[in-house]
Amino acid sequence: MCGIAGWVDYPGCARENPASAAKMARALVPRGPDAGGEWADNDAYLVHRRLVVVDPEGGTQPMVSPDCNIILIYNGELYNTEDLRQPLLSKGHTFQGHSDTEVLLHAYLEWGTGAFERLNGIYAFALWERDARRLTLCRDRLGVKPLFYSRTRDGIVFGSELKALLSHPWVRPVLGEDGLRTILLLGPARPPGCGVFENVDELRPGHFAVLTPDSFTDRTYWALHAHEHPDDEAATVQRTHDLIADAAARQLVSDVPLCTFLSGGLDSSILSMLAAKEYAKQGKVLDTYSVDYQDNAQYFTKSIFQPNSDNEYIYQMRDFIGSSHHEVVLDNGALCAALLPATDARDLPGMADVDSSLLLFCREVKRDFTVVQSGECADEIFGGYPWYHREEILFEDTFPWSRSVDLRLSLFAPGTVTHAAEFVREHYLATCQAAEKLPGDSRKDARMREMFLLNLQWFMACLLDRKDRMSMYSGLEVRVPFCDHRIVEYAYNMPWDLKALHGREKGIVRAAFAGELPPEIVDRKKSPYPKTFHPLYTQLTASYVRQIFKDENSIASGLFNHEAVEALMEQPESLSEPWYGQLMRTPQIFAYIIQLDRWFKKYGVTLK
Repeated sequence: MCGIAGWVDYPGCARENPASAAKMARALVPRGPDAGGEWADNDAYLVHRRLVVVDPEGGTQPMVSPDCNIILIYNGELYNTEDLRQPLLSKGHTFQGHSDTEVLLHAYLEWGTGAFERLNGIYAFALWERDARRLTLCRDRLGVKPLFYSRTRDGIVFGSELKALLSHPWVRPVLGEDGLRTILLLGPARPPGCGVFENVDELRPGHFAVLTPDSFTDRTYWALHAHEHPDDEAATVQRTHDLIADAAARQLVSDVPLCTFLSGGLDSSILSMLAAKEYAKQGKVLDTYSVDYQDNAQYFTKSIFQPNSDNEYIYQMRDFIGSSHHEVVLDNGALCAALLPATDARDLPGMADVDSSLLLFCREVKRDFTVVQSGECADEIFGGYPWYHREEILFEDTFPWSRSVDLRLSLFAPGTVTHAAEFVREHYLATCQAAEKLPGDSRKDARMREMFLLNLQWFMACLLDRKDRMSMYSGLEVRVPFCDHRIVEYAYNMPWDLKALHGREKGIVRAAFAGELPPEIVDRKKSPYPKTFHPLYTQLTASYVRQIFKDENSIASGLFNHEAVEALMEQPESLSEPWYGQLMRTPQIFAYIIQLDRWFKKYGVTLK
């Protein structure tokens, strides 16, 4: 994985600003700590930072085509590199190394933008064509890798992260009304394509954009389409198994050490089991990692969202697959302190300690590994969350992971946001209406298609943001096999009674791997990423917020109703449901305020 950035300036002055390139490169060093490179002509300046995973010598970037006309900077990983290389060889292409970067460049030389639909992987890249003075930006189908841009009067500024854009003088951290509504009403989620700041956008997943001196076009090369499910139950179980196993196998390719995250849940257990089997064939032992919190066993509290703790299941899987397991235990004080660098990593207020814990976790894993597989995204596409199964939530006409606009509004100072309910509902309805359906869909299957797209474009996108920024801030590449677009396409058209086979969350996945995992793992109730239950964390975050509220220069302080927040401090258990997702309750509200304050101050954000 890597970081990319650059700009186009059609008056022909691009190469005259090397200081901006240096700042953008420095901003991306955590994503690419191993190497860097730049390329410039009069119209374009391209910046690359590299995390070496495959072909250390042959994958150097920016990469220039044999005719010196096309220059590529690329962040990502292709999982069908050899499937592409063979037809390219048959068409006369030659390769200097074995990197996916070189294959991608030659695929574009051969097929142009038609190459994009042939790619299987996670990626964001920029291609500059010197003769045509044309820039092409592309992002993977599920949006695993980020790519932001800002249109300027005479061109564009782009980069893997917002901090890279803000390192360029043409982009300013100005927050308009919709940006503020996004942060306060929808956050930590963002609308698809939203860059939060004024005049900043994110290239949407499955899209590519083309800039020329005369035009800018944004085009879709992949989208989910509804069609009849072709398979019976037995065939669906087998196809689900084969797709997951193939995606996991493809994503084991690496020239540097690889491990897996293991929570003892179904998804991470499947990936760890498959990896351990492959490693055993090679005479190697798989390393697995889990995370926990100091004294969590003492304070753990069961809920519908978190019915059990992970440890006993982790140890069972460790013994079952024979992995070398490492447990990372986080201190609650460090967890609170890490809220600040976690904000810097995401460039926005994020998922509070759900972010900061992952940041600390990834730092520890990075000590010995560069690549890791993780089980993200299975819950979104196979119906793993409680809101898929609780009828009173399923058909509720709102985002199921953030159901109460009134709760949020009760915490803000009067007049902080206007048209709140309308803003949230507009985005919710637009996503529901975009979900393709079939005339014969039952009411429930039609709603499940809406829920699928809502989860894919909002909740899963938020989790992918988290995983990318926290891991890459640590120089760690995290791969997510369940995000393979073939799995997503198959799951979208799977009838609910098959997806929830035997009435279980992710029932089809359980059936697909029932013969390869211990029954206790197959039957385990869904449990999310672990969080701290220690009252010390609540005390630390509440104390921090009180200090923020005393700061007359804090923009964040002025957005909140201090009395309402203080009331939560006095009765932290008064929230009956999470205010976002499954884990973010009262202490996470305090943590979000801390991150919001950090963001305003660190990034110099101004309100429009």
